[in-house]
Amino acid sequence: MSLALRVVSHSEIGLVRKNNQDSGFTSSHLLVVADGMGGAAAGDLASAVAVDTLMRVDESATGAAMLDVMSGAVDEANDRIADLIADDVSLDGMGTTVTAALFDGTDLGLVHIGDSRAYLLRDGQLRRLTHDHSWVQSLVDEGRISEAEAAVHPHRSLLLRVLNGQPGADAEASMLPMAPGDRLMFCSDGLCGLVDDVEIAELLALADREEALAALVAAARAEGGVDNITVLVADVVQVAAGPPGAAADLAETPAHGPESVVLGAASERSVPPPAGRGQEEHEDTVITRALVPPGETPAPAPSPAPARPDESRYDPVPPARRRFVRPLVTAALVLVVVAAGLGAAYAWTRSQYYVGIAGQQVAIYRGVSEDLPLVPLSQLYEVQDLEVASLPVYYQERVQSSIDVPSLAAARETVTELRDAVTRCGRGTPGASPSPSPSRSASPRPSSPAPTLASGATSAATSPSPNGPDC
Repeated sequence: MSLALRVVSHSEIGLVRKNNQDSGFTSSHLLVVADGMGGAAAGDLASAVAVDTLMRVDESATGAAMLDVMSGAVDEANDRIADLIADDVSLDGMGTTVTAALFDGTDLGLVHIGDSRAYLLRDGQLRRLTHDHSWVQSLVDEGRISEAEAAVHPHRSLLLRVLNGQPGADAEASMLPMAPGDRLMFCSDGLCGLVDDVEIAELLALADREEALAALVAAARAEGGVDNITVLVADVVQVAAGPPGAAADLAETPAHGPESVVLGAASERSVPPPAGRGQEEHEDTVITRALVPPGETPAPAPSPAPARPDESRYDPVPPARRRFVRPLVTAALVLVVVAAGLGAAYAWTRSQYYVGIAGQQVAIYRGVSEDLPLVPLSQLYEVQDLEVASLPVYYQERVQSSIDVPSLAAARETVTELRDAVTRCGRGTPGASPSPSPSRSASPRPSSPAPTLASGATSAATSPSPNGPDC
């Protein structure tokens, strides 16, 4: 006997949003949920790219190799998003979460980045398989707020790690042995951000998986349905043993038949093929891989025969004629490598932003918040009509320490959060118009980092202030 997945799935816009930026995919061996973000910056495209990349992973992988396959697919999806942003700057700011798993009939290879979630219901007990990469989750981890406070925190949607085309978008990976009777549930935060784990456990435990799916979606709607809702429910069942991949016809999805199913934005939005391939070549590659017997890998293309060596290269040469050539060539190569490294590092700083201080005003800087001796790594990009002194003390400290963010859109979102803090904490009405300023070197800043307020940024532990995030 072996194990197989039987899956039901659903994705919808919800009751408030104008379009579905969630994407999903289900088959007998693969589950994927991706929650896009970026609004006008095409979050639906980002999630569709992630699903389009992950749905093509090699199902013949087993054991620990599944994690390599899945992590590689996540990296490829991030590279594809970066390429799209490079080709169209209006897409800068788009990103997506990814929660995905490959099943080999025994174990589940899980990869995760962002705040979509995977759950396991086993023997009536619900277990969360993923850890949210969000700012409020970091506050919970540090013991600064409770899970209940995190559920209603005004910044609960701010993420520290997503696929957004930037370096460092590393997914967490883990292996999990499965057993007959296990039930898996993958979802976007349109469900888990509104319905608590206690209610999720109760509804997921319903005997019929289709009934459980419908109840979970209804619960998200009952809480307002303010976000897109994507849910996958999969039962692990015992089946007669067969060759690898023979259980493919055991996946079930209502109204779609036994085949794999693409959900949400990925089923509606066209996605450019991976870089370096035309669409026809991309499809041919997928077809070729599908024809390879399960458990085998395609034979590599034959390498061209090496050219016959030029025997004259091995003729002895008097040493005096080349005494200084090798050291000079080596030194030149070292200089080229160092220059290339420095150039790449500097180019990377040009894609970063942070929120800091210019005089008495909040300002957006392009670059990184730490300069090298005699080498400024940031420039003043935009001065905001928002005085630092008008901020609550908690936010003043963070702006003074500089708030690193991954994009200009995230920087402006952070400024909006700061304005909201001024209004919420009753410290006056902040201005609203940014004032462009010519580029110049960044003003001095304290060296200690601080947590960011914007999506995709990193945070560091800081001491609580009398005026905290909630004043």
